[in-house]
Amino acid sequence: MKEKFLNWLNRVLIADVFLVLLSFFWFAIALAGHAFGIPLGLNLWYKLWEPLFTPAIGILMAGAIISGATSWIFQRIKSN
Repeated sequence: MKEKFLNWLNRVLIADVFLVLLSFFWFAIALAGHAFGIPLGLNLWYKLWEPLFTPAIGILMAGAIISGATSWIFQRIKSN
């Protein structure tokens, strides 16, 4: 069961990492477009910041902590 849980958690975190990276690259490109006067979706990115990107970053941080803690706990249980 622990292996299934950790595999599921790692897959979710991998997908979340790609979402966070995609949002960063979108922001960087849209910001450069805004500087040159080209509309590349900066306003849409701002609208999606609170409902999508902020929770994705929070899930990524929490998942990394949970993944590390569960690995540490299972390592301690296994060594005893």
